[in-house]
Amino acid sequence: METYGDLVAAEDVLLFVNAAITGTGQREFHGGAAEQQLSLDFLHEYMLVNYRGPYAAALALDINDHNSALIVRRLLETSRDATDEQRRTEGRLIARRLRLLPPQRVYRLIGELRRAKVNNRRTRAILRDWLAARPDQALDAVKYRAGLKLALRHTHLRPAAEETGDFLYAPRRRPRYTAPLLDAWRRAHFQQGALYELPYTVAEGFANRHGVPRAAFLQKIEPRLTGLERLRLQESARTLGATAVTADATALARMPLTRLASYVLSLPPADRTARRAELTDALRGAARRAVRAAGAEEGGWGRVTAVLDDSWSAYGSGVKRRRPLAAALACHFLLAALAGEYTALWTSGRGDALLARPSGPTPLGRRILDALDTAPERLVIVSDGWDNAPPGLAAEVLRVWRTRLDPEHRTSIVHLNPVYDAEGFDVRRLAPTVPTAGLRDAEDVPALVEFARFAEGRTDLAELTAHLAARTERFLAADGAARVPAAPAAESAETADTAESDDTTETDETDETDEETVR
Repeated sequence: METYGDLVAAEDVLLFVNAAITGTGQREFHGGAAEQQLSLDFLHEYMLVNYRGPYAAALALDINDHNSALIVRRLLETSRDATDEQRRTEGRLIARRLRLLPPQRVYRLIGELRRAKVNNRRTRAILRDWLAARPDQALDAVKYRAGLKLALRHTHLRPAAEETGDFLYAPRRRPRYTAPLLDAWRRAHFQQGALYELPYTVAEGFANRHGVPRAAFLQKIEPRLTGLERLRLQESARTLGATAVTADATALARMPLTRLASYVLSLPPADRTARRAELTDALRGAARRAVRAAGAEEGGWGRVTAVLDDSWSAYGSGVKRRRPLAAALACHFLLAALAGEYTALWTSGRGDALLARPSGPTPLGRRILDALDTAPERLVIVSDGWDNAPPGLAAEVLRVWRTRLDPEHRTSIVHLNPVYDAEGFDVRRLAPTVPTAGLRDAEDVPALVEFARFAEGRTDLAELTAHLAARTERFLAADGAARVPAAPAAESAETADTAESDDTTETDETDETDEETVR
């Protein structure tokens, strides 16, 4: 029989998952960075102490990279508090999640582990396997030199090649390198042409050092640009006259849906109008790819109505510019692909999604009334939840609809919120009778709608635990048969704890010894 403690535990887990999907420790429209960081730190500590299993299982969900790194760090810092079974599962989850994180974030995580003096055998084994799986250590040595150097020291490993060790620890020892990237980096110090053989982020620093005009640099570095770099630099390059930097239809066709929506919103309205057919086709194509990747069926959701928030708060903040609006725009195209019959209602009343811009108040209550008039099978609300025109109308409309007009739940209603509310330790909810889920990327909507059902009514802890276990198995199965042991197979728990204690403290002398060994 379900107890009150089970209900509290389930609510705590749901609250944390929403926070881990949306919270990034950065400034939002209604809150600052410091308060969000404090709020997230408390939630992570609370979950780690009280619900270690579900806390680790969150790595298998669609949480953001910031919280993924925080979970990994805290699990590795507290290895001795876990059982053998927990260590095995956590090891596999951590290894899988690290492979999905951007390399620069993993190198930053290794730096945090080093500062925290976390260097037990389990940590070294996981980081060793991650470093071994990197496709090109010479590229990492050039792009993330400080991070790779620190990682090798921390894990007591040798570089993949002898000359990579010289490059990291004694770059002037060799007159030249056989690896093209390493030698290009050496020559770029005195030869201007060599910088165009380097990745853009590295070459940019050398261009400034040599005093290369920005327009000329962009024109010549264009072949080395990645697709995302080309999209990011396209507008500034056009202003400077660097005509070689352009994003073609192929680059747009490869972009994920939410990132493509962010790019579209960064364009001036005149450009969006002029490129309407190209951008619309790219967004629809990205939406169809997202539907197929989620295992859903195009048109399988029946009649769908969406209430999409393009109020002024959808601007986000200076560090997350137009992020809430990009999530709404991406959801618009995804829901259109999922629905058999689709209606979109923006809070501003405008109907042209491609020209969406943040402005005005948030009349969610009125738009929800309009949406319910369309008799949808599914109503999806994408908003930060700050209903203010008038305040509280959305909650009252949803309460009356669910309790008086549709108690049989003929219409499925879900609220997707892309903004973390630090004060409430959760995403802001519209009404207790409507499930709310945090939203990171529109591509996650099919999974989020499934997960949101746990937030409706009395949450069943056993069902939620089974769902987390199933998601964990799918997450690990996607990585093939690879497994990362939590500790050497012959170790007992007592030996592992002893080894962890022995290895945790580091000294500068150890670092110097490691460096000499590498040399």
